[in-house]
Amino acid sequence: MKETHNPYPVRFYFSVSFDGSHQADFQEVAGISKEMHVEDVNEGGENRFNHKIPPSTSSQNLILKRGFISKNSSLFKWCVDSIDDGLATAIQTKNITVHLLDSDGVVKMTWIFYNAYPVRYSVADLKSQENNIAIETLELAYTYFQVDTI
Repeated sequence: MKETHNPYPVRFYFSVSFDGSHQADFQEVAGISKEMHVEDVNEGGENRFNHKIPPSTSSQNLILKRGFISKNSSLFKWCVDSIDDGLATAIQTKNITVHLLDSDGVVKMTWIFYNAYPVRYSVADLKSQENNIAIETLELAYTYFQVDTI
């Protein structure tokens, strides 16, 4: 029997949770990527050979966007406490889980970001001439992420 691999066509259907509990709905999640850096090393005494050595890997920060909710939300408070305190208190990390769902709401793929903490919080430009929702952006650094497929 031939195995078929169909792509997940619905990329707008996802959920985000913080430390296992659903906190808020986001309209956009970006920065899910891993990259392996390579370093060129010339072979000693033999100039024809150049070896590529992978000394490290890196990931982008996770970026979450949503309509501005309230300054009383626990997520907003976490951002303020982490960024505004300027390391006067220990940063509280959280594990962030992003689920990609199919059209029936069944989880098809999961990304878990470990030890995440806010490094940037911003609100989109406020413009009196436009009738758009105010968007807040949360940028998170994290230690690493793991991908689980169903």
